[in-house]
Amino acid sequence: MELPDADLKIGAAGKGKHFQKDFFYRLVKCRNEITEMGSLFEGIPSDLPEELFDTISSTDDVNIERIVSRGHASPEGFWYDQESNEFVLVVKGSAGLKLENEDNIVVLKAGDYLNIEAHVKHRVEWTDSTCETIWLAVHY
Repeated sequence: MELPDADLKIGAAGKGKHFQKDFFYRLVKCRNEITEMGSLFEGIPSDLPEELFDTISSTDDVNIERIVSRGHASPEGFWYDQESNEFVLVVKGSAGLKLENEDNIVVLKAGDYLNIEAHVKHRVEWTDSTCETIWLAVHY
């Protein structure tokens, strides 16, 4: 199949960890190989009753996902206790994370990241309600 040197296709990709949603991407020709290119800012629904989880890329050992929040928080009493490490980067917006056995809430704003080791219990206390909080999460 002959591919053009520029954008090939725009469509839906990825199956979210918790939800299946549209995530826009482009296939581009790079060194005669097909490479996926997308934007973390596209494909965000105007109505967001629950957090949106989109898998961008994954292997057996690594899962990269986009998370979009708008005024969301973890349910009362719920703590994430994950089998793998998680690196989170806030790309847009802001959020407050609570780590178990820590008194203070870790506030993350655009550009801030946190590396959470496996089995460190944590929860989202709040996310910005005035705009989307867009996270890039890498589970490894």
